[in-house]
Amino acid sequence: MNNQVWFDGVGWVGAAALLVAYAMVSHKKLEGNSAAYQLLNISGSLLLAANTIFYGSYPSTFVNLIWAGIAVFSIMTRKRLESE
Repeated sequence: MNNQVWFDGVGWVGAAALLVAYAMVSHKKLEGNSAAYQLLNISGSLLLAANTIFYGSYPSTFVNLIWAGIAVFSIMTRKRLESE
């Protein structure tokens, strides 16, 4: 399988993860601060970042890496608050 097909698949899986996360929060199946929601955000945005790096779309890479960082920060904050 060539790289373009591989990175297209990675991008589509990442997009699906973000859309599933958003839909589940919108339909109250997940809480916005839940670990599951944030993990979907992290995985989706990192997969999309890999796709955008491959295609040289660096503004989108930037947004997706920040998106993942926000989700990681949210998980870390939540764990810290739970342990207090």
